[in-house]
Amino acid sequence: MVMDFFERFCYTFAISSKNDIFKEGYPMLTINETRLLNRIHALGAVGIDTDGRRTRLAASDEDKAGRDLVSRWMREAGLTVVTDYIGNLFGIWTPEGCAETEPVMTGSHIDTVINAGQFDGCYGVLAALEVVETLKASGFVPARPIAVVAFTNEEGVRYAPDMLGSLVYAGGYPLEQALATVGTDGAVLGKELKRIGYAGTVAPGFLKPCAFVEAHIEQGPILETEGITIGAVEDLQGISWQRITIEGEQNHAGTTPTAYRADAGLAAAKVMTFLRSRCELHGSRTVATTGCIAFEPNAINVIPGKAIFTVDVRNPDAAQLCDEEQALADYLAELEKTEGEIRLREEQRANDEANRSRIAGEMAEKAKKQTVGEILVGLGLLFIGLDFMGDAAGDYLHLPIFTRAFELFGSNPILGILIGVIVTAIMQSSSAAVGVLQTL
Repeated sequence: MVMDFFERFCYTFAISSKNDIFKEGYPMLTINETRLLNRIHALGAVGIDTDGRRTRLAASDEDKAGRDLVSRWMREAGLTVVTDYIGNLFGIWTPEGCAETEPVMTGSHIDTVINAGQFDGCYGVLAALEVVETLKASGFVPARPIAVVAFTNEEGVRYAPDMLGSLVYAGGYPLEQALATVGTDGAVLGKELKRIGYAGTVAPGFLKPCAFVEAHIEQGPILETEGITIGAVEDLQGISWQRITIEGEQNHAGTTPTAYRADAGLAAAKVMTFLRSRCELHGSRTVATTGCIAFEPNAINVIPGKAIFTVDVRNPDAAQLCDEEQALADYLAELEKTEGEIRLREEQRANDEANRSRIAGEMAEKAKKQTVGEILVGLGLLFIGLDFMGDAAGDYLHLPIFTRAFELFGSNPILGILIGVIVTAIMQSSSAAVGVLQTL
């Protein structure tokens, strides 16, 4: 079924393409499976510590090693490698005669969280590179440039906010402010980019693409748990990051009666329990996480006098996210009456519900109507013509297509996603896209 669909796809492209190579015998483009998987594993080996944990935080030595590897592969593929001032890494294919044409851009990121998997982000970058190399080797000549990109600090572990490189690129965050960001280790982003050799030579936004597409692996358990092979993104989360400081009273753990305590640690626990109770309300789509917490003086036999912790609250509905923020603020105000001074500082907030709903709705509709093979191309086509420098800037260019990392195409489902998603966006430069849409 899937193979039949791709034969139809290639034939449709052939009859409307200016490239003669596709016109004989319904040929199919086939990527180099070994090359792609070897690169995924090679990049995945970068940043492995002595405990076997993979960590490549943005602008770290490990990030530099990963960037060096990817930029080398870009050059070997004949791409022009460019880095902008925020450290976003580009490999650009500019066929003769189309230098002034807006490109198709595709990619993701290669920085990771702590103890990360090897596919998150990296798959989107290396898949894009593999597709470009396959197209070049086939003799295909696109009518516009193609840019493969790895964005800086998409994870946001070392520097906040997350998705920083793409946000600056889209004009949603000042460059100088981003470069002055201080990391969790005290290092300044701009200085670190310069130290590792990726401070860049061009301003972010130097390329304004006609379309952006990102293939992505699902980080969560839903598809595997539900036994589903591939799915459309139903919602993208609105995010509220806040840092809470609770000032209690440091005192002796053995001689201070419970009734006399102002325990900042206990107060922090109450906040976390409150947030979980909000998530468990009937019909709630909210999720909440406290990923960072510190007590002072942080001694086993001393009542904490201060607690500093983060709150990550997410909900795909903008109004509901606002409700959760207000509920938290009201709870903290009430808690402050008995537990000491409480300060709340917003770290990051992101929500673009209107644009997300439009895109997600189109994707879901395609997923309902098409078989697995057809969904692959259908999803890719939905990104064609998306001008992310305009209304879509709030998405931070991060529009994932979730896939499950086994069962789709034999032992390597990655291969099917490549042609279905990325190539479709690239081929939109011809009238082929219209023909493919008519076959769906």
